[in-house]
Amino acid sequence: MSETQKTITPVDGSVYVERQFATDAEIGAALERAGKAQAAWRHVALADRAAVCTRFVDAFVARKQAIAEEITRQMGRPVSQSPGEVRGFEERSRHMIAIAPGTLADIDAGPKEGFRRFVRREPLGVVLVLAPWNYPYLTSVNSVVPAIMAGNAVILKHSSQTPLCAERFAECFAEAGLPDGVFQFLHCTHEQAAAMIASPMVDFVAFTGSVEGGHAVQKAAAGRFIGTGLELGGKDPAYVRPDCDLTHAVENLVDGAFFNSGQSCCGIERIYVHEKVYDRFVDGFVALTHQYRLGNPLDPNVNLGPMVRTRAAEFARGQVREAIAAGARSLVDPKDFPADGEGTPYMAPRVLVDVDHRMRIMREESFAPVIGIMKVRNDDEAVALMNDSDFGLTAAIWTMDPEAALRIGDAVETGTWFMNRCDYLDPALAWTGVKDSGRGCTLSRVGYEQLTRPKSYHLRIAI
Repeated sequence: MSETQKTITPVDGSVYVERQFATDAEIGAALERAGKAQAAWRHVALADRAAVCTRFVDAFVARKQAIAEEITRQMGRPVSQSPGEVRGFEERSRHMIAIAPGTLADIDAGPKEGFRRFVRREPLGVVLVLAPWNYPYLTSVNSVVPAIMAGNAVILKHSSQTPLCAERFAECFAEAGLPDGVFQFLHCTHEQAAAMIASPMVDFVAFTGSVEGGHAVQKAAAGRFIGTGLELGGKDPAYVRPDCDLTHAVENLVDGAFFNSGQSCCGIERIYVHEKVYDRFVDGFVALTHQYRLGNPLDPNVNLGPMVRTRAAEFARGQVREAIAAGARSLVDPKDFPADGEGTPYMAPRVLVDVDHRMRIMREESFAPVIGIMKVRNDDEAVALMNDSDFGLTAAIWTMDPEAALRIGDAVETGTWFMNRCDYLDPALAWTGVKDSGRGCTLSRVGYEQLTRPKSYHLRIAI
């Protein structure tokens, strides 16, 4: 008999979902079905694949109310905010469907007398998607929809915190008329996932998660020549220049730091503020932070819910305590947020100043409603501090000077550079990271490249 997977909701600590882990035999059968289904699906016309995927998105959006509430109950995001994930899911999906014909079209090598030459993008085969809980649909759809549009089959293994997300994918694809086996999901252990990665029946792995998890994926794939796409999070910085719109910067950065309780791969975790506007920025940031309402995420008036689990909150509280012991000052009293409680996943936002890079809170991913703010003297100091990190997913600047933004952005080691915004994925742009933020790319035209392989056709017409 297989083991049981239990999902504990952070809302009240109760068991919300129970599922049986797949047996090894069931996993083997799923891989075989995927391989057979993909052999047929790859020959389905792209327009027909697009029609199926469009119906899939329509079916998903039609379930938006139920899906949003399930997100809240599984991982704790306020129900007032969860519908935004459905909107983002739709935006990304429809964009990747729309650009597929041009992106996947044959690449003409140019005229050559007596020859026809072109490069064709062919599907890889079976794509294994390993998805996290923090944005359970947005992180997974980045790979699922383009993989299927490109002619691959997909097996989705979702986080044990958000198992219903994989099931909703399957329901919507079935309603859309996707042939059996082209999309499947499995509830399984980490050991079983590693065995799938090592299996010759899997042709690509798309993983979103921790650096530790990324190393585990790489280790499991080490004996095979397959690709892996790894999105591993970050310690994303922001720089506030003296020429910025300060009110706008404060509003953006408070939201960028605390939305989803700070549990965003591209959330802002450290802020560098020019000394000319530092005091005003900090005062505004603290004042706006006090407007957050921490509490039960099922309450529509709440805009800051619990963290995903108590262990995660305790980790962040430990970072805060250590920083304060080393000289940092906390400008927000947790007592101002009655729902905050040690030993619970409910954590009040924290704003720390007098921090430096000797402290873990400025170097180690927090994934929590915690922010450190440092004063800097100039652009060069800000760039040096932004680059002083093992991560490089996104970075942002607030300024009214686009040329300065480009110049500074060129010096910052990051996958995405924002000006006057943060914590957003534009599906028309490549989503990628450097250093320990991973490798590979999703979204945009470039995102199709890791889900296909080039095949050259060199045809001699005249003999």
